[in-house]
Amino acid sequence: MNWHPDAQAALKKDVPFFVRPAVRKRVESMAADAGLSLIDLQFYTEAKASMAPK
Repeated sequence: MNWHPDAQAALKKDVPFFVRPAVRKRVESMAADAGLSLIDLQFYTEAKASMAPK
């Protein structure tokens, strides 16, 4: 799965290193389900919001 540099930078800024691999895998799974091959900043932001505790 390809990541846009802006989305990758946001992931590094927003998510602690010890959970980053799990979050990356979850976002990539969500993108695959949506039929995307590139994760851009907008998709990452939406995915992050959907995973945030309510």
